[in-house]
Amino acid sequence: MKLDFDQVINRRSISNINKWRFYPEDVLPLWVADMDFLTPEPIRESVRAAVDHGILGYELPGKSILETVAARMKKTYGWNIAPEMVVPVPGVGAGMSAAVSAFSARGDGLLVQPPIFPPFIQLPALLRRVPRKAKLTRSLRNGHWYYEADLGSFKKAVNAGQARTKLFLLCNPHNPTGRVYSREELAGMAGICLRHGILIISDDIHHGLVLDDNKHIPIASLSPEIEHNTITFLGPGKTFNMSGLHCAFAIIPNEKLRRKLNMEIARTVLEVGSLGLVAASAAYSGACDEWLIALRKYLASNRDYAMNFIDAELPELRTTAPEGTYLLWIDCNSASKSGRIRGAPYRFFLEKGKIALTAGEEFGTGGKGFVRLNFACPRSTLEDGLMRMKKALS
Repeated sequence: MKLDFDQVINRRSISNINKWRFYPEDVLPLWVADMDFLTPEPIRESVRAAVDHGILGYELPGKSILETVAARMKKTYGWNIAPEMVVPVPGVGAGMSAAVSAFSARGDGLLVQPPIFPPFIQLPALLRRVPRKAKLTRSLRNGHWYYEADLGSFKKAVNAGQARTKLFLLCNPHNPTGRVYSREELAGMAGICLRHGILIISDDIHHGLVLDDNKHIPIASLSPEIEHNTITFLGPGKTFNMSGLHCAFAIIPNEKLRRKLNMEIARTVLEVGSLGLVAASAAYSGACDEWLIALRKYLASNRDYAMNFIDAELPELRTTAPEGTYLLWIDCNSASKSGRIRGAPYRFFLEKGKIALTAGEEFGTGGKGFVRLNFACPRSTLEDGLMRMKKALS
């Protein structure tokens, strides 16, 4: 398999709007969380073959794809699940929205851990639930921000403000901080949920993107009791750069929960496209694993390059050291206090450096003064982006 992550792909040439066509052509987009790398050839070949067949009619998920997902969980995490526990959904976001609707009611509390991926902030408002915030602890390690689950804050957030906490929305690996939670952190959070009857809804969409020697642990795999109290959402979209095909999976060992979510999926007609199922089967078959190993090494190298550049050239900024994902969380507050940055940092870099980053305010509490940078791109693109940031600050 030919692997060339340095190849620059022209994404402005397609007709639809993507992150490269959202802003004017003089803006470099390092914001939306998809990769600027070719999707692995086995996935593209499987989709080509399906298209070349010539009929793109209705298809239902078959037993084969469910077996493939179950086998992937066993191989990757030692997590034994039966194929019937796998429920296809069009995406993790759509699945989590269905789960919130199915397992909570208006006015119930949803426990989240800000700063957090924006839909975790938006879902409570959209579905008229009450957000309960268990803030993450932030400390310095080797000059970079390090975030940890704060069990004290977690306990205080449960049933706070006269809203009964029904669900905990977990993001692991965590977006935007890049943390891959430890077994101890996961067990602590799960234990509190079990004691208070709180259902865990876990977003594991970045599960395949762990860097260095870090290991992703699905929280449901910790024990039978936790597994019985957890719905896990994951898929190949982020890992294999095929998010546009809208195919993900809910893993629900608890038959009662599975039946109820299936009813909500049927009610809202959350059907998965046939090409997404074809691509997911190829992604989880093992045919792309060589590509994935090389990708992780490239991402780790890009991460290190970006961190070292910012440490040396932009000392008023401070970053995380992501253990997973391809997202760098950058603290610009010192530069704002000194006057080097005026106004919102993402707007400053957009206007002064012509680089599009994601605004930290979108991630809720703890996001003000931060920006998120996507380093899943060719090194030359990353170098360009960092130089634009330096120019803006100069």
